[in-house]
Amino acid sequence: MNNEQKKNLKNNLFKAMAISATLFGLFILAVLLISIVIDGFGRLSMSFFTDLPSRKADQAGIYTAWTGTLWIMIVTALFALPVGIAAGIYLQEYGRKNKFASFVDINISNLAGVPSIIYGLLGLEFFVRWCGLGQSILSGSLTLALLILPIIIVSTREALKAVPDTIREASYALGASQWQTIQHQVLPAASGGIMTGVILSLSRAVGETAPLIVVGALTYVPFAPSNWNDSFTVLPIQIFNWASRPQQDFLVNAAAGIIVLLVITFLMNGTAIYLRNRWQKKIKW
Repeated sequence: MNNEQKKNLKNNLFKAMAISATLFGLFILAVLLISIVIDGFGRLSMSFFTDLPSRKADQAGIYTAWTGTLWIMIVTALFALPVGIAAGIYLQEYGRKNKFASFVDINISNLAGVPSIIYGLLGLEFFVRWCGLGQSILSGSLTLALLILPIIIVSTREALKAVPDTIREASYALGASQWQTIQHQVLPAASGGIMTGVILSLSRAVGETAPLIVVGALTYVPFAPSNWNDSFTVLPIQIFNWASRPQQDFLVNAAAGIIVLLVITFLMNGTAIYLRNRWQKKIKW
């Protein structure tokens, strides 16, 4: 067997191992999803979405959990999106390329990989205790905003970086200022990539549990939140609460809650993929 044949054999073996590992992972995922759907699909009903938590499994619902999740996502987006997108625009379009800028870039990328529990501890010390916001929706939202800010900044910068410099140069040649160029040329061209990063970051925040537990999200809330100073719970915490109980009926409720959370996540990720593909077809460099 010559060297060329050995290389082909190694390539084929590696390809077979990669395909096998992928199929094995997909098989395990399919088994888990099918098991969850079988256990929880029958529990899904309008009352499941409108009922309050209860000690009786057949009367327990996710009303406070999904309303709390909705509050958390809206307030998180209100704080994280403007700051993250603005920071990305400044760093990419206005920031100077020097050692300090490289230092900032490295640290932003590193922050995107920091475990979420660290952000929870930061939120507990700063927002809950030092700022006196307590165990409220605002504390949880600000903590999640810190969690997803690096992701939004990085995705915004990458989307802006993908816009060719010829577009900027053409705008400058017609007498536009830098901000006019960014506002009317660069941002529209990069909007699809920015929105993709924003939706993916929010979809990550939807499933986060650790930082919210640390800042004081409750496992049982007998009322739906009406403002951002109220106590709250979210879907992942409600699911964990049900899954930790020994009664089989609560495990069925947990499976139904997982289905709801998966549908939300899949819809957000699907929207991000759709926007990305639409942006790529619309913008042709």
